[in-house]
Amino acid sequence: MFGTTFQRKLAHCVVLRATLLIRRTKSNQCLHFFPGENSDLRGDGAFRREQPLGSTMELAYAGVLSFLRRNYTRNLQNVDVAVTGIPLDLATTYRPGTRFGPKGIREASTQLPDLKSHPGGIDLFEDLAVIDYGDCWFDASQPMTIPKAIENHAKEIIDQNVFLLSLGGDHYVSYPLLKAHAAKYGKPLSLVQFDAHCDTWPNPHEDSLNHGSMFYYAVREGLINPKTSIQVGIRTFNDDFMGVKVLDASWVHGHSIDETVQEILGRIGDNPTYLTFDIDCLDPAFAPGTGTPVCGGLSTAQALEIVRRLGSLNFVGMDIVEVSPPFDHASITSLAAATLAYQFLLLLRNKKILSKNFPFVPKSAQ
Repeated sequence: MFGTTFQRKLAHCVVLRATLLIRRTKSNQCLHFFPGENSDLRGDGAFRREQPLGSTMELAYAGVLSFLRRNYTRNLQNVDVAVTGIPLDLATTYRPGTRFGPKGIREASTQLPDLKSHPGGIDLFEDLAVIDYGDCWFDASQPMTIPKAIENHAKEIIDQNVFLLSLGGDHYVSYPLLKAHAAKYGKPLSLVQFDAHCDTWPNPHEDSLNHGSMFYYAVREGLINPKTSIQVGIRTFNDDFMGVKVLDASWVHGHSIDETVQEILGRIGDNPTYLTFDIDCLDPAFAPGTGTPVCGGLSTAQALEIVRRLGSLNFVGMDIVEVSPPFDHASITSLAAATLAYQFLLLLRNKKILSKNFPFVPKSAQ
């Protein structure tokens, strides 16, 4: 009985599939259920696709491990977004390993582009041209040269009017990235920071590689405006938050997603905005693979829901940092980071297709 029922269902699926294919051919429409279904390529699209748009059917467990299977290239022609890795962990104050972050995030991302987005059902790469630019190269034996190497690497990309999404690396990388973006879009920028730590602890040594003081430097140097910046998920103390608005984790837990989002949007306004997401914003139950875990954080579900509703902000750059695969379990931290980065790209896609205001153009350039 089971075999007969199964065979009937299988035959029904085959007929349905054939009918859909016939209808598609007759109507000459590009109807497809899976990204890359209409492509003739199968596998390793990261170096076989000729254009930055479109997808390729892939085996989720095999093939080239570019971020979301995007083209591995440094050709920025007709590119909307370049994703780059910054494999740094020399600025950590506790557990190392974030040098493996970009690699871990890429590997965890391979399953995400197999299906259209949820809940919107969007084939992201039909509309948004995204490439994997590879990693920033620097000489780890010469640590004082690293900040400038990161800044110059970012400028190579954003100076060609390509949006940059960076994968860390420890959180110090946001400092040279902010310098590059402020040089392009004008300073000060607004900052949306998801984090367990404020990272505005004072440090008198401005050339110090310290992932707890880079936003202290950024405020002092006028790279970010604390009056239009906000930190979400904080659960460590500082005597001076330097004027940046703080929605600590307890506040977020005690309020709704909508209330949290309204606080963020109200604080930022229409200013050019840099988004940085330290994965330790999430509770260690959801992101154990990080350098300085702190209990009491956001869940992955909370973070995703908040991020999905930030589409009206004028983003000029984004990063996701502090993923340390050696301390991860079953890649859940890397998967959380990859999924958040995927949601970042969906925000940019919607700005391009729906609101027609991507890439962001500063008023001074209009």
